[in-house]
Amino acid sequence: MTRPSSTQDIPEASLVPTHVAIIMDGNGRWATTRYLPRVAGHAKGVEAVRGIVKACVARGVAYLTLFAFSSENWRRPPEEVSLLMRLFSTALEREVSRMHANGVRLRIVGDLSRFDPVLQQQIADAEVRTADNERLTLTICANYGGRWDMLQAMNKAAATRPGSTEFTEQDLAPHLAMAHAPEPDLFIRTGGEQRISNFLLWQLAYTELYFTDTYWPDFNAASLDQAILSYQQRERRFGRTSAQLIEVRKAS
Repeated sequence: MTRPSSTQDIPEASLVPTHVAIIMDGNGRWATTRYLPRVAGHAKGVEAVRGIVKACVARGVAYLTLFAFSSENWRRPPEEVSLLMRLFSTALEREVSRMHANGVRLRIVGDLSRFDPVLQQQIADAEVRTADNERLTLTICANYGGRWDMLQAMNKAAATRPGSTEFTEQDLAPHLAMAHAPEPDLFIRTGGEQRISNFLLWQLAYTELYFTDTYWPDFNAASLDQAILSYQQRERRFGRTSAQLIEVRKAS
């Protein structure tokens, strides 16, 4: 299914964001400020994921996308990367049954070929088990990068049309890693940094951006409500003027 493009069409703006995308930043700093090893922050961050998934379901958010591990995170110390992989595997073991019972569909997107075969199988099994759930689609971006996404989509599009040299958005869109979801309405980054760090570069074209100093392990339902309130106060013009929006509201 090809989703509407915010640069080609005008998406319908709802009071509650249909799709929330989050960079979960600050796990390590949360731990070090408490004189704990960085992995303790990542473990606490998994608990925060559970709470935000529950909060999104309660608020009517249909899609939640989380940036768990970027293609650049391999540059971290090997011991930390190894611990993150084990934590990812453990989280799948513990959380998938809970997600399935609560109607959550799980998708994992990114270049998964670099992961251990056992972890790859866990991912595949989790996706199959939850494939028919419709209450919330939770997408985890793992070994993902926005530039990687566009390049792999371009290569797949080119493979379907050998010899072609010109492509449109419609040619590329079905091959993007996030083709199963609409473009995010609200982007949140925790931890105080104000950049998008190679996350959903294609999809964030008209997304509302929200940055908070709160470290991810401390980000809770109340924090999410603050972000949604900020979103609700934005004027989503999609290239139009404010006067045009007033006329649209009058006509509706």
